[in-house]
Amino acid sequence: IKKSGKIRIAVDLGVPPYGMTDDKMQPSGSDIDTAKALAKDWGVEFVLVPATGASRIPSLQNGKADLVISSLSMTADRAKVIDFSMPYAVLRTVIAGPKSVNVKSMADLDGKTVGTVRGTTHDTQLTKEGPKGMKLTRYEDDATEGQAFLSGQVDLFSSAEAVIGQLNKKNPSRQAEVKFVLDTFKLAIGIKKDEDRLVAEVNKWVAAKLKDGTLNAIYKKQFGTDLPEVILKQ
Repeated sequence: IKKSGKIRIAVDLGVPPYGMTDDKMQPSGSDIDTAKALAKDWGVEFVLVPATGASRIPSLQNGKADLVISSLSMTADRAKVIDFSMPYAVLRTVIAGPKSVNVKSMADLDGKTVGTVRGTTHDTQLTKEGPKGMKLTRYEDDATEGQAFLSGQVDLFSSAEAVIGQLNKKNPSRQAEVKFVLDTFKLAIGIKKDEDRLVAEVNKWVAAKLKDGTLNAIYKKQFGTDLPEVILKQ
C-alpha cells in the first residue's frame, strides 16, 4: 500500500449517514470521512471502491480492495473469512415501518412482507429467527429497499437505525418509525485474512484516533452524539 501510494477502500454509499453522496454527488458520510482520515495519516491516496452490503467482503477476497470501511458489523461468521480491526464505531439494526402497522417483536412479523438488504447482519438474523409466515424480500442496497417501502411493496423493512431519519427527510409523505431493535453491533475495519502486519497497522491507527478524538468527532458530526464508552474506552 505504501509503495503504491494508494489505498483502495470499499464503502457502500447506500447506507446514510455512514456512506452516501452529498448534494454535489460526491461521496460523503462517516465511513468516507474515516477512510479519508486513514489515507491522509498514512500519506497515501484514498481510492474509493464502491460496494454493496453483499459485495463488501468479496471485494477483499478478490483483491479489489485493501480494506473495507463500510458499516461492517463484527460477527463470528464474518470472522471466519476475513479479519477485523478493533472496533471504531457502532450500528443498531432495527425493524421499521409506518405508524399504522402495529409491530413490537419478531413474532409480530408473521404474515408480513419484510424488506432487507442482501448480505447484511439483519438479513442473516431475519433468515434465522423470523417467523415462518413472514415473507422476506431481499434488495441489493438500502436505497432500493427504501423505494420498495415507499411504493408499498413491503409492509416493513430492516435497516441500520440511522437510515430511517434520512429516508423520512427525503420522503415526508410516507414516514417510517422504528418498531423494535434487532441488535447493536460494533463496527470494524475489514481486512483480508492473514494480513497480520496490515491488521496491526490499522489497529494502531484506530487506537490513536480514538485517543485523540478524531473518530469521535467524525461520528458526532453525522449522528449528533458521542461514541459509546464501549468504543471509546478500549
